[in-house]
Amino acid sequence: MNKIKSTQNTSNSPFGGWRAYYIIIPAYNEEAFMALTLQSLVEQTVLPSKIVVVNDSSTDSTAEIVTSYSEKFPFITLVNKKSDAIHLPGSKVIQAFHEGEKHIDDNYDIIVKVDADLIFPNHYFETIIKHFQSDSKIGMAGGFCYIEKNGDWVLENLTDKDHIRGALKAYRKETYKQIGGLKPAMGWDTVDELLCKFYNWKVITDESLHVKHLKPTGASYNKAARYKQGEAFYSLGYGIFITAIASLKLASRKGKPLLFIDYIMGFWKAKSSGKQLFVNSEQAKWIRNYRWKKMKAKLFN
Repeated sequence: MNKIKSTQNTSNSPFGGWRAYYIIIPAYNEEAFMALTLQSLVEQTVLPSKIVVVNDSSTDSTAEIVTSYSEKFPFITLVNKKSDAIHLPGSKVIQAFHEGEKHIDDNYDIIVKVDADLIFPNHYFETIIKHFQSDSKIGMAGGFCYIEKNGDWVLENLTDKDHIRGALKAYRKETYKQIGGLKPAMGWDTVDELLCKFYNWKVITDESLHVKHLKPTGASYNKAARYKQGEAFYSLGYGIFITAIASLKLASRKGKPLLFIDYIMGFWKAKSSGKQLFVNSEQAKWIRNYRWKKMKAKLFN
């Protein structure tokens, strides 16, 4: 593996060349949070070499806020994108991310997808860099999202602790290229990790990294979007039994048992329509075996 190269002056950095990380932020009507997110990024102990904010048809002052930061920090770029206003999880945000990719060069070694409603601790990316530096087989790394409840910041407990939330994914460049980038559909933030492991990369989560998530996940999703979760399970090659277990678990974690029905309906809709999988047959078989092994480990440990 190549060492991380830098597009900034690293003469005073304890990491040598381990500083070239690029951040892409899809944003839609984020005027309430955009400045908080950018401020936390420009206060990092190791600054990003590039931040690209993709303003995806916002009707509020998101673009003006980003422009005010780009005027002060030359490594911040605003990109405007036009798309439909409807918000379906996965597709809209990753299409915006792909638009951001058109505005970066290839001189990075870590690429990061970040949501526009996060506040990062100032050592967040210094710590992420240390993880990548420590082991050349680490392909992805991330911290944990916390949401505010009754005045306290508590873990947004929607996934297992070995999963990196879609809001803050950091990828080694070699890994990102090998998994084929991000898929523009719900489930993108699961298939990336599964393919990462398929290709024998490690996925690292750091419980010491607490990131404030200012807008709870799924707050604006409608019923059509909820069907997308079941469709995503199908697209991952899970099969009906693993989908049923995953659906029950996710509905339970969200405290909405009836979501189980939406997820199963979404699965069958995708299956009956012959929707193409995110993965090939070899990868789908590996994914099912991997999921069964994890389930058995939890049952018997």
